[in-house]
Amino acid sequence: MRFKTVVETFSRKKAPLQFLGFLGCLRITVDSIAKQKKTWIYRWRCFTLKLHDEIPSLNFGNLLCTERDQAMASSVAARKRLLGTARQLWSSPVALVVKRSSWKDSIDGEDTGFSSTGLGGSFLFRSFSSLKASSPTLQSCNYDENAEMAHFPGARITYTENLQFISKLLPSTLPCFRVLSEHGEELVKDVPELDKGMALKMYEQMATLQVLDSVFYNAQRQGRFGFYATCTGEEALNIACAAALNDSDTVFPQYREPGVLLWRGYELQEFADHCIGNYQGHGKGRQMSIHYGSSRLHYFTVSSVLATQIPHAVGAGYSLKMENKKRCSVTFFGEGAASEGDFHGAVNFAACLEVPVLFICRNNGWAISTPASEQYRGDGIAGRGQAYGVRSIRVDGNDALAVFSAVKAARQLAVDNNEPVLLELMTYRVGHHSTSDDSTKYRDIAEIRHWNERRDGVARFRKWLESKGWWNDTVDVQLRKDLRAEVIACLAAAEAKKKPPLADLFGDVYDSLPQNLAEQEQVLREAVLKCPEMYPTDVPL
Repeated sequence: MRFKTVVETFSRKKAPLQFLGFLGCLRITVDSIAKQKKTWIYRWRCFTLKLHDEIPSLNFGNLLCTERDQAMASSVAARKRLLGTARQLWSSPVALVVKRSSWKDSIDGEDTGFSSTGLGGSFLFRSFSSLKASSPTLQSCNYDENAEMAHFPGARITYTENLQFISKLLPSTLPCFRVLSEHGEELVKDVPELDKGMALKMYEQMATLQVLDSVFYNAQRQGRFGFYATCTGEEALNIACAAALNDSDTVFPQYREPGVLLWRGYELQEFADHCIGNYQGHGKGRQMSIHYGSSRLHYFTVSSVLATQIPHAVGAGYSLKMENKKRCSVTFFGEGAASEGDFHGAVNFAACLEVPVLFICRNNGWAISTPASEQYRGDGIAGRGQAYGVRSIRVDGNDALAVFSAVKAARQLAVDNNEPVLLELMTYRVGHHSTSDDSTKYRDIAEIRHWNERRDGVARFRKWLESKGWWNDTVDVQLRKDLRAEVIACLAAAEAKKKPPLADLFGDVYDSLPQNLAEQEQVLREAVLKCPEMYPTDVPL
């Protein structure tokens, strides 16, 4: 097929991106016969460079374009312009003069258009059609020093003669998406499709989380187990996120997302067993009380070390992408964790490798005792997404319907397009950081009461349910009474169960116990027998 015919055929499609995709595929074929057609190859490479100069905002590295250019590309005028440019450049002997100027490919993730895989090759590689990486090579091509675009390995940019630093802040802050007012009134016409059964289940799970936190917090204060952290003020966010995800999506939590586990079927008895640390608990007494986990429910065990779970989520998401599972990984963290280096490395990793992962930041205003005002100077967490080339959104985290809509849409983007999405959910931590903290030492009690009494997400969602005629006070009181009795019973049952045997300290890691651990176990047993008064009497040997 003559090239002119190919150009005409593909440029008549609805979007020039199809034409550009064809150029990439054809480029790979052309490169394979480079030895026999060197002159033609140089001519082709110069053509692609010149075409990029004509439409500078098109990124040939990954075949993406800006929102403005997507709109432009859909018009007839744009298609005609692209076709005309292609014809002119291809037929112009002046535009395609070949010089022996060396160009070095980028090895930092940005394809310059001159690599051995070519215009579309890097896109196909990053889309994992081929898992074999190619080594960058040096190629030659003409470069017009008077061109408006500057081509560097790290970026394609425009020149300017003005010495000017960009503002340290964006022209405007990102808006905060919401669906319900503070009084539970619908603010948009297209309210998320949430049937009565789903809505009631969400509220009941929010109420369960509130009762669970209340009973367990008091139990820890009574000395019945060692440590606890509530998610008070963030229950609506917890459950709305869980409801919007697929139960098979892999979750990498921080320590304030037990609602995701609860939604997926983690029993109240399992929560109690783990916190007490009996032989049926997930951690068998070897983990902190709130470090839940469940491989059955695709929920990785909690780690208190901030942000370590974020790069893990990206790696898991990349694995899901390679296996074409049509699932995504999800990681939760606070605005304090977003100050860790793990966050920045993980987001950049996910953007460059096009990983289906959701970064869900609970911006609750406090990183233990550090307020958000001392945590960052930019536009929060969502404002960082654009710098890494990641879609981002800011959402009212106390609006369950807004969170449900945003997370559901973000998941669809991640799975369909193999791309990361960053969500910043604005909320407030009503409770203390943990049972090791007294937050009244660093924040005003009036502030806590304001958020608890006037801006609670569960109360807002309940008002919406009541406006639909789906809920009332009588049902609510009975539900919470029944839940409290059930949680207390589960806690008592957990305390009555046996503690894990001493041998479990060394188990669940290796298939067969290594010699050094076997020796440590023997030394421990001898120490217990020698000084039994120094060890718990209810722990079996």
